[in-house]
Amino acid sequence: MAAPATALPVIFVLNGPNLNLLGAREPEIYGHDTLDDIGAMLVARGGALGLALDIRQSNHEGDLIDWLHEAQASGARAAILNPGGYTHTSVALRDAVAAISTPVWEVHLSDPATRESFRHRSLIADVAAGRVSGKGARGYIIALDEIAGAC
Repeated sequence: MAAPATALPVIFVLNGPNLNLLGAREPEIYGHDTLDDIGAMLVARGGALGLALDIRQSNHEGDLIDWLHEAQASGARAAILNPGGYTHTSVALRDAVAAISTPVWEVHLSDPATRESFRHRSLIADVAAGRVSGKGARGYIIALDEIAGAC
């Protein structure tokens, strides 16, 4: 999806691997909302806050890195990133967040700290502007509200 043509401040929302399966994938952990449901909630909230959203999903690490670079190059005010499993494994994604001046908020539907031990460490957390975990789909809205307050 291309960035919206608008004079409104743009926020990138980047979703990592397997998030395209939300609603069907382990709903007891991730909830019943689909990624489209979350996107619709974000667009509605963004509109109320005077923000335009550019929402994307990829199962490929390089796409997420390229999109973070694009967020900075395009002048996006911030990015919300749900890195999925890359949270715990991707030094390259961490380095991309650290390399850009665009603030990046890390969001997780579940709380990784309460799950398997390999999920307890986030490589992104120490370079992110903020982090929201364990709030389900509402976590994206919380991050968006925080970003709006800083704009």
